Amino acid sequence: MDIIYAIWLRNVKRYVRSKSRIVGSLGIPLFFLLIMGFGLNSVVTIQNTGEGYIQFIIPGVVAMSVLFTSVFSGIQIIWDKQFGFLKETLVAPVSRLEIMLGQTLGGATTAFIQGLIILVLSVFIGMNIVSFAGFLVAFMFMLLIGVAFTALGIAIASKMEDMHGFQLIINFVIFPIFGLSGALFPIDGLPSWIRPLTLLNPLTYGVEGIRYGLSGAAQISPGVCFAVLAGFALAVTAVGSYLFRKVTI
Repeated sequence: MDIIYAIWLRNVKRYVRSKSRIVGSLGIPLFFLLIMGFGLNSVVTIQNTGEGYIQFIIPGVVAMSVLFTSVFSGIQIIWDKQFGFLKETLVAPVSRLEIMLGQTLGGATTAFIQGLIILVLSVFIGMNIVSFAGFLVAFMFMLLIGVAFTALGIAIASKMEDMHGFQLIINFVIFPIFGLSGALFPIDGLPSWIRPLTLLNPLTYGVEGIRYGLSGAAQISPGVCFAVLAGFALAVTAVGSYLFRKVTI
């Protein structure tokens, strides 16, 4: 547990001390909230709920912020490979599983903080607050997204040596995951050939879970969302742990 905590603390401190990283990560989420949200809010009304578009996309933008921050935290593995820190860590008499879990929890924590910043900003731009308990539900799903996709990023980074290649592959993987998550559009209105792809996407369940917490309504049962996302998080953490144990130094 001491090793997990030490690596988690290292990741969190690196994040908190990098002000440019924090501010820079707000760019795309704020674009969606301010430009798309307010731009389409007057012309788009979500069927069934009657809510404005900006209220609808806030959970999706929060999930997007957590997603991008968490999966790109995997680049820390490649960075540590190139600068020798990972070698020093792996030769220590500690379990590689503990090292991987520390990295995963550290990345998930920084992703959660990034999503929390977007959530707080959303309150100031007009998000309707349903209940305090709803925020706790949203926090739980934000953490699950963070753990799942940090582990995914680590799994991919464990098989790579080049940071630029990692970024290209992650962009190739993440943008379809985000685009098919229902973050920007209701999944109930999708064509029949796209809807199955959306339901196979684990991020869909994270978005709908956050949406349930923030608005009290979702297109998928929160219980189903939790079960699917938690199962995915466990599975990808297991895969990430296996691939990380295969890292050579």
